[in-house]
Amino acid sequence: MVIDFDEIAEVHQMNFKGGNGPLDTRNYTDDKVKIMYSTLRPGASTGLHTHEQNCEIIYVISGVATFHYDGEVETCRAGQCHYCPMGHSHFMENNTDHDLLYFAVVPEHHL
Repeated sequence: MVIDFDEIAEVHQMNFKGGNGPLDTRNYTDDKVKIMYSTLRPGASTGLHTHEQNCEIIYVISGVATFHYDGEVETCRAGQCHYCPMGHSHFMENNTDHDLLYFAVVPEHHL
């Protein structure tokens, strides 16, 4: 199955999960997974959230992400991946003056 993000309408969200600023995203979702191709704009952040029923894998395509993961601060640059396992908390910030482009996968675990 090929997912062509160019064929998925971009959604413009403000203050994603209680964060600050704009996030533009193209999402593929079914009952097993959410796959996101997203841009976090300069100065924007997502809100702190806990992955209680799933995990999240975020691959940075371009830019630099600052992750707040279980109270620790981590920097993730293009070519690197951030992983938030089930039961852990995180949020990310774009503290740069360039767009942060990333690819994220949230598999749904059916407990």
